[in-house]
Amino acid sequence: MADARQDGARRRDARRQDARLARSAARLAAVQALYQIEMTGADWRAVVREFDEHRLGAEIEGAQYREADTEHFSRTVEGVIEHQSAIDHLTDAALVERWPLGRIDPTLRAVFRAAGAEIIARADIPPKVVIGEYLDVAKAFFPEGREAGFVNAVLDHMAREARPEAFKD
Repeated sequence: MADARQDGARRRDARRQDARLARSAARLAAVQALYQIEMTGADWRAVVREFDEHRLGAEIEGAQYREADTEHFSRTVEGVIEHQSAIDHLTDAALVERWPLGRIDPTLRAVFRAAGAEIIARADIPPKVVIGEYLDVAKAFFPEGREAGFVNAVLDHMAREARPEAFKD
């Protein structure tokens, strides 16, 4: 009986871990999609469709991409489109005056926008989780740079401004 419970617990833990990894992959893909939308001017729906059909979980140029939570991916990109003005305002408020959002690297802009969409539109996800996840995304794009600290500071400021109740101890 105890073995069956342990097996069940292990399977639940494995499913939770798979779901967490799929959401992480969705966040990375959302940043890539937002970058593509900004750089090419492509319609966001077409880019989401392209990622759904050809990139998420696919092997591209010898690299196997992890299966992503397609709903989380789509909701994040759509959330950016829906709330971009508010997200950009929050981001600008977190940046120093000499570095407005338009001067920021486009990949970092995509990170701030994707994270901002989750901070603003996803009350079901704690801001600290969003910050940690997008910090990992930033590290994937900038493994050797100082960008991770910058991303952490900007996202922390954005989250405290948008959802201060989440930071009350």
